[in-house]
Amino acid sequence: MDAKKNLEELLNNSEFSPNIVINRLLPAQEGIFSPFPEGLDSRIINSLHKRGINQLYIHQAEVWKLAQEGKNVVVVTPTASGKTLCYNLPCLQALLADTSARCLYLFPTKALSQDQQAELNEISGGDEGLNIKIATYDGDTPESLRISARDSGRLIISNPDMLHTGILPNHPKWIKFFSNLKYIVIDEAHAYRGVMGSHVANVIRRLKRVAAFYGAKPQFILCSATIANPEQLAGELIAQDVELVDKNGSPRGEKRIVLYNPPLVDEVQGIRRSVVTESRRWMIALLKAGIKTILFAHSRIRTEVAASYVNEDLKNIFTDNSRIRVEAYRGGFLPNERREIEKGLREGDIQGVVSTNALELGIDIGGLDASVVAGFPGSFNSFWQQSGRAGRRGGTSVSVFIASVAPIDQFIMNDPEWFFRKSAEEAHIDPDNPYILTDHVKCACFELPFTDEELADTNSCYGENAKEALDYLEEAGIVRHTGEKWHWADRSYPAEGVSLRSAGADNVVIIDLTEGRNSVIGEMDRPSAKEMLFVNAVYIHRGRQYMVEELDIENRKCHVREADVNYFTDGLVKTDIKVLTEDEKFSYGIGEGVLSDVLVRSQVTKFKKLRFRSHENIGYGDISLPEEEIQTRCLVLLFAPESTGGKVLAEMDEQGVGEALSGAGTLIRNIAPVFLLCDPRDLGIAERVRDPHFGIPALYIYDKYPGGTGLTENLAQRLEFLLRATLSAVNICPCKSGCPSCVGPGGNKSAVKKLLKMYV
Repeated sequence: MDAKKNLEELLNNSEFSPNIVINRLLPAQEGIFSPFPEGLDSRIINSLHKRGINQLYIHQAEVWKLAQEGKNVVVVTPTASGKTLCYNLPCLQALLADTSARCLYLFPTKALSQDQQAELNEISGGDEGLNIKIATYDGDTPESLRISARDSGRLIISNPDMLHTGILPNHPKWIKFFSNLKYIVIDEAHAYRGVMGSHVANVIRRLKRVAAFYGAKPQFILCSATIANPEQLAGELIAQDVELVDKNGSPRGEKRIVLYNPPLVDEVQGIRRSVVTESRRWMIALLKAGIKTILFAHSRIRTEVAASYVNEDLKNIFTDNSRIRVEAYRGGFLPNERREIEKGLREGDIQGVVSTNALELGIDIGGLDASVVAGFPGSFNSFWQQSGRAGRRGGTSVSVFIASVAPIDQFIMNDPEWFFRKSAEEAHIDPDNPYILTDHVKCACFELPFTDEELADTNSCYGENAKEALDYLEEAGIVRHTGEKWHWADRSYPAEGVSLRSAGADNVVIIDLTEGRNSVIGEMDRPSAKEMLFVNAVYIHRGRQYMVEELDIENRKCHVREADVNYFTDGLVKTDIKVLTEDEKFSYGIGEGVLSDVLVRSQVTKFKKLRFRSHENIGYGDISLPEEEIQTRCLVLLFAPESTGGKVLAEMDEQGVGEALSGAGTLIRNIAPVFLLCDPRDLGIAERVRDPHFGIPALYIYDKYPGGTGLTENLAQRLEFLLRATLSAVNICPCKSGCPSCVGPGGNKSAVKKLLKMYV
């Protein structure tokens, strides 16, 4: 079957071609090579020869050179460019040169850890004589293997979560490992941004502190996808200087990038055919043409719904005398389920997969030829990562971006050349966020007492901010200061109460009670569980439907039972905001901005029932669950009567003011990811026609994590650019009075344009 010919026919098919906005061919690229460096152990060279590797790419050779000079390095090259060898070579060399040496590899997911173990086993196995014990140490590692890994593992593969909760708090059991630690590898470093990145930076501080206690000063090698500030991010993660390697020497097969805008079904209201429907059509057409495909659906519900639709449509379709098999892949799956799907993709038993961003990272899932991205994934960095999941084996590949009605998607469709011109976003972290820092100071104090000398040393892992946190913890009776040392004085185990990936560490376990099974089928963080696992919610897991019978938040359990219904559910969240402080004020053209601390209360009060296929609303239900409450950072945009924006709003009635603020807020929330490497869901928006605190119209833009992570502060610095982009998005949208693609369902296009007209 000629996949390239089938792809050309598909792109010219009248079912799709009228709505293809652009079909751009990115030409193939030749590799730029370098010979194996002098000094590289002959055993490693022999092992690489047997795998068909006879020379290095230039970026691999450059990382080797800098590592041998004792430098910390961050390498930034595209997906499937051989970054793994960048760190494997110096690490294996160090392990062979010194039989006591140790290395630590950190990956953001357990799936990546397993993938790397298989890769390393290929290099070190056989009769090459490397004889290096490689061990994975994560939450899936059986207890029987943990002691062996700890005592005799030369190269430990883990993740920040296990380092945080399992390794660092138990460092006395790891003396041999920490005493001889030579290299720390941090792969997929771009994943450590925002909240998680701020947590991980503190975990690295603790790791360096423990290593220094045992006399080790390891080097760092970091790998990242393309972002605008890789050197800055890497430096902030490890709190040390790094050398940047960003000249890519790997070859690339030709790739087609297709931007597709679903057809309008209501031109007046600007309503387009559903992105779920259109992405399903594309995936089915690609699979029928013999093109192995991954569809990125972004949310858990979309992933399961889209996979169900595709499997139903393909149930009677066969290629090469076998049925086309498609699986869903998302967070919350059990380890054996994840590995079964990954193996099926590599070996060809599974021809298609519908995934959240869980497969965006560099897991080896075989030779996929097409990726379909259903809606803008939150950042350009994510799009190119997801696009890069196709074509990893060379040859022709295609990536189809299907626009939703979201403002950023339609902004791209109305200016497709801008999409290709747009540079990668920056990634930001805030390791000194008071909430995050205090949590990790607790963990660090539990691991090793702080000394006054350490806190006064500007070169130490922690400094003045840690002193303030310790003073606060001493007042709370959690630590004790005596003899110029700060000691842990609480009975708790602090790392257990600190989650690196969400606001809370407490996941809800989902238990299937069907026919007395009483078996765990998945898990979900507590805030998401309140929105998706309420009583009478429909939970979809690998195509099966379950009805939620009980959500026990206190005991972190959810009981479900198999069901067969023709709808899925979606929770509706109500939000209330209270201003706590007014920290900084500034002017921004049409009004005044205030950076504040706010208290945000959110509660899921109702849910919708949405019919499969048509997605029509067929009913509502009530939810009775306690509210979530966080204190966070907020940027409040104020429109006083004397300001330019205030004068514009004064000419409108209350409904008009509400529509102007709602439309501007919708646009800001959806376009902000263009300026910051974040997801729209990381920011909350609330408009107030007459704000109870300030007494004038206000628009709240807040960070949806406790304490904030610097997103709102960075937005404040870029506000003028953001408002110009917001007005541009309104102007180029072809709708007449406003639509879901620009100002959203509650906005008014004319009112937003009047409010922002000074930015023309």
